[in-house]
Amino acid sequence: METVSLGNQTITEFVLLGFHDIAELHHLFFIVFTLVYTSIITGNVLIIVAVVSSQRLHTPMYFFLANLSFLEILYTSTVVPKMLEGFLQEAAISVAGCLLQFFIFGSLATAECFLLAVMAYDRYLAICYPLRYPLLMAPRWCLGLMLIAWLSGFMVDGLVLALMAQLRFCGPNHIDQFYCDFTPLMSLACSDPSIAQRTTFILSVVCLAIPFGLILISYAWIVVAVLRVPSGASRWKAFSTCSSHLAVVSTFYGTLMVLYIAPSAVHSQLLSKVFALLYTVGTPLFNPVIYTLRNKEVHQALRRLLYRKQTRTIEEGWW
Repeated sequence: METVSLGNQTITEFVLLGFHDIAELHHLFFIVFTLVYTSIITGNVLIIVAVVSSQRLHTPMYFFLANLSFLEILYTSTVVPKMLEGFLQEAAISVAGCLLQFFIFGSLATAECFLLAVMAYDRYLAICYPLRYPLLMAPRWCLGLMLIAWLSGFMVDGLVLALMAQLRFCGPNHIDQFYCDFTPLMSLACSDPSIAQRTTFILSVVCLAIPFGLILISYAWIVVAVLRVPSGASRWKAFSTCSSHLAVVSTFYGTLMVLYIAPSAVHSQLLSKVFALLYTVGTPLFNPVIYTLRNKEVHQALRRLLYRKQTRTIEEGWW
């Protein structure tokens, strides 16, 4: 049972309303998003398995791609199970659990911002400095860049969490969202949330603007370098290696900027939830498709893995 407070009594749990205004579609949504969640896990796990199992994919680009897939499995799993619960029954979550969900999801989303910038930098070095690329992207540098991306996310959102933990919530306890997001939580705070709001806004701008700026600069130099290539086929090959990353960046950064830097651009709560779905479910769903659709190396790695599995099964059945 939820604890609803009166007056200044502190509440002990929140209720995630989710898509409560279209309750007649809840069972359909449960089926659809269960299939989507299964597809997200399967697709991203396949990418990780392909990268780990294939020696040919032990390169910086695929190392970062495997990290991206692992990250998206984690942050999708932080949100989607609770959303699915809300389609079947009232989705209650403790105050501590809500803050923890916000921290983990926010940290992983912030880490993805930096990881996408690292992936753009990797493509910049590969295309603009192909001869020095193995030295510039040596394993220790790849590991260092990956750790910076992951740790940056948890450090930034750790500060936000520390500010949010100081707030009091005394009712109402209904969050009009399918997960514990910052803006709906701030609207329920009984104490003054202005410091947390201003700090979060500044950190959001920094954590979106700096990685996004690095991505734009990287691709500007890539365009300049590619245009100097005399062969049209070589130009197309160079651009094709970046097109997948650009598609992911556009979707991910576009929705984050609308929701966290210019939230006034979203004129309804339902539209806000749709935008939230784009980066909590949409991006992790399409990433495996976008990155592997035209990637022959990943296709070949998965085929070899499947062939070895079939061969082993046949041998075991024979003996």
